[in-house]
Amino acid sequence: MALRPSKDSPRTVTILGSTGSVGGNTIDLVEREPDRFRVEALTGNRNVELLADQARRLRPSFVAVADPGSYRALRAALSGSTVELAAGPEALVEAGRRPAEFVMAAIVGAAGLEPTLAALMRGAVVGFANKETLVSAGDLVMAEARRAGARLIPVDSEHSAIYQVFDFDQSERVSRILLTASGGPFRTLDRQQMSAMTPAQAVKHPNWTMGAKISVDSATMMNKGLEVIEAHHIFPVPADRIEIVVHPESVIHSMVEYVDGSVLAQLGTPDMRMPISYALGWPKRMATPAARLDFAALGRLTFESPDLDRFPALRVAREALQSGGSAPAVLNAANEVAVNGFLERRIGFLDIVRVVEETLEALPITNVATLEQAHEVDAEARAHAGGLIGACGRRIYG
Repeated sequence: MALRPSKDSPRTVTILGSTGSVGGNTIDLVEREPDRFRVEALTGNRNVELLADQARRLRPSFVAVADPGSYRALRAALSGSTVELAAGPEALVEAGRRPAEFVMAAIVGAAGLEPTLAALMRGAVVGFANKETLVSAGDLVMAEARRAGARLIPVDSEHSAIYQVFDFDQSERVSRILLTASGGPFRTLDRQQMSAMTPAQAVKHPNWTMGAKISVDSATMMNKGLEVIEAHHIFPVPADRIEIVVHPESVIHSMVEYVDGSVLAQLGTPDMRMPISYALGWPKRMATPAARLDFAALGRLTFESPDLDRFPALRVAREALQSGGSAPAVLNAANEVAVNGFLERRIGFLDIVRVVEETLEALPITNVATLEQAHEVDAEARAHAGGLIGACGRRIYG
């Protein structure tokens, strides 16, 4: 039975990945309405100083750090506190199991899979900011959510926009979904120019303030490929009716077209607190400090088709979705390894998608019906992608 918010008491909240961008924005909203929310658990990766500061302010019952080596520092930082502390991957899963009505799943990458599953399996309302979980194990995750009666509310701005205008009672009346894309920081560059781009340039998004990994995914447009796979799992629409349109202004966050030709869109300024607030406050909307749209000042909105030659990640992601089975999980794992290799300057920007595609070509497609199988595929793909990048940290492509 799904957990539903109480009318008479503060809503209990767990934030998985509280030290990241989405987690920080979630905390900002929680602190603006302290009588409306009570924090049950917080987790972070290894930023102990920020995690401890959040714990002192929000006074959760449980705090976990993913990096076991950071436990001693966390314990010292929260010395004298009555909060329960833990470390390691199991501690993150325990945080997902804690009795919170709402869980913000904001751990970046496949590391968020098990904690998110733990929350869904007990029927929580889950704000879903971790697209990699659905990409790597979408069938498994959605089956568990249905079994437990959990509610999954997407937090990515694009999927939140679709969720807000999608008529689930008449899904057969939907003719297509239109995912908008900003185009990222390299939208107008050619391949030769992109080959020279640095991590500092790739993480400088023109519209959004995001973490390094998702910023690089935006630059390669792999994020949009991952979002197509995610949308395929969340919304009952065939994959060939999920389309991408480049919209540089990032005002329209996505659209749903119905059989009568009507197109419903959700608009707003590029502030993640809007989609976060929609999930956090569900079923009621809550106020945010996000800037309001000034349509007269906007003047015009522009759109263009994505360029698959300059941004091959879109093609590679589509092919992985079409292949099915373990292919999306391999895509996700190889991309995480390749993005990390780029951020560490071990490969170039264009090498990211090359590593992903070569990993997909090398590994067989298998079934992913259990958590163990998901872990096995993920580990094999990471190992292969890491081998392509090279143990010595040398640049492998020209």
